[in-house]
Amino acid sequence: MLVTGSSRGIGRAVAAAFAASGDRVAVHHRDSAELAEQLVASLPGEGHVVLRADLTDPAAVQRMVDGAAERLGGLDVLVNNAGVYQPHPVLDTTYEQWQQQWRHTLDTNLVGAANAIWCAARHMRQRGGRIINVSSRGAFRGEPNQPAYGASKAALNSLTQSLAVALGPYGIAVAAVAPGFVETDMTNEHLKAERGAAIRAQSPFNRVARPQEIAAAVHWLASPEAEWASGTIIDLNGASYLRS
Repeated sequence: MLVTGSSRGIGRAVAAAFAASGDRVAVHHRDSAELAEQLVASLPGEGHVVLRADLTDPAAVQRMVDGAAERLGGLDVLVNNAGVYQPHPVLDTTYEQWQQQWRHTLDTNLVGAANAIWCAARHMRQRGGRIINVSSRGAFRGEPNQPAYGASKAALNSLTQSLAVALGPYGIAVAAVAPGFVETDMTNEHLKAERGAAIRAQSPFNRVARPQEIAAAVHWLASPEAEWASGTIIDLNGASYLRS
């Protein structure tokens, strides 16, 4: 199985969860080779590999997916976890900055994931498989300071549902998880000081998620028992945002 963005945060926890259950894992990173190598060295079992790719580069994505399939002896599970989350308030950015943030965010969070799915589906079409996309509650509640992020995750949800229908006949189930705030490097700055207290208070549990909680849901969606959940989007936000 291949997990994008798995040198840290949610992806790291996902990789650990699958390795703990006996799977061989391809750990992807963009520019954190040392962390990726440390993770692989710490995983139980053997045969885990490290792959580098810039997800905004379609050719690099194809090399990554094909490399994972070759080095693992096949590809049964793809977890699209990698993403970027950078502020770009509409009235506080230049037009040039606005363009750059939209291009980079969509190319990473949406197009990169779509390209990885296209490549992975070629390896799964004869054997079946699971594709799990890591979305966000921001797809539903909006992201006023990171609008490209919210838009990319809403589009990722739509992509999940479209491809669940398209790939189901091949035994490939496609689903998504939509976390709220999670304790990761990406959210660390937001969770500090007074802002952190306000974020935790959004949930009646008065905390944010642990990466392992998200990983547990991803692991279940990849299981044989979860095939009938294909097309679903699981909210994982501790009741901090409820939708009908």
